[in-house]
Amino acid sequence: MGLPHVPGVEHRYVDAGRLRMHVAEAGEGAPVLALHGWPQHWYVWRAVIPRLAPYARVICPDLRGFGWTAVPGGGYDRETMARDVLALLDALGLERVRLIGHDWGGWIGFLLCLHHPERVERFVGCSSLPPWPSRDPRAPLDAWRLTYQAALSLPWVGGWIGQRFARLALESTRALSPTEVDAFVDRLGGERAGATELLYRTFLLRETVQVVRGRYRAGDLAVPTLVLFGDRDQVIPVRTVRAALAQTDAAELEPVPGASHFVVDERPELVAERAREFFGLA
Repeated sequence: MGLPHVPGVEHRYVDAGRLRMHVAEAGEGAPVLALHGWPQHWYVWRAVIPRLAPYARVICPDLRGFGWTAVPGGGYDRETMARDVLALLDALGLERVRLIGHDWGGWIGFLLCLHHPERVERFVGCSSLPPWPSRDPRAPLDAWRLTYQAALSLPWVGGWIGQRFARLALESTRALSPTEVDAFVDRLGGERAGATELLYRTFLLRETVQVVRGRYRAGDLAVPTLVLFGDRDQVIPVRTVRAALAQTDAAELEPVPGASHFVVDERPELVAERAREFFGLA
């Protein structure tokens, strides 16, 4: 399937370290870097880009293994993927950016803020928990909501399951047309199926342990952060996010009434407006 068309967007490939990354760009001015999550790619920002491009240079890369970026055989932990983003910034000659991320792109955004605050001026996370444990006492009771991740992590079949699960999840929002759903789901198959498996297997077997052991601390967050979170998120309740963000003065939470996990698709005008205001884009 060819690249989806968004008016005003130009595409190119950038050598980010040892990774060939696809990047979609539009607009001029202050750089705004937008990171997608699973099961999507740069096209998740299709309705946000034209709302931000009059005020900024909007840069939307495809992360390792997804969209039109290369598919390495490893490196699907969030730390490595964050280093991919740093390598991209270096390749583009960008010292500092305003950052927005959805889902795993939001998690990666938090890691960049924690480890490299000098590279991020401000950060907007969409439908993403921070990487430190929440103090929501009811969070363990919600663990069943994450069982789908185990299925997606299975060798040889996780990618196949992922394509079908992704279609059901995206269609359930009713915010995407059939063509838009296909634009995402079709890029999860073939050689890219393994990226889904490794993304979730690495998280479950390695990164979850690191989180529980306190590798990341809320007190280390110094970058001003705004989190937009749908109050009908299918996986994580707003109360869990609120309990996590309450541990730092650097972050604020804005629940989005009626929105699901796919808040960027469902409320692009709100996401763009909040990002423009928070980033101070005239």
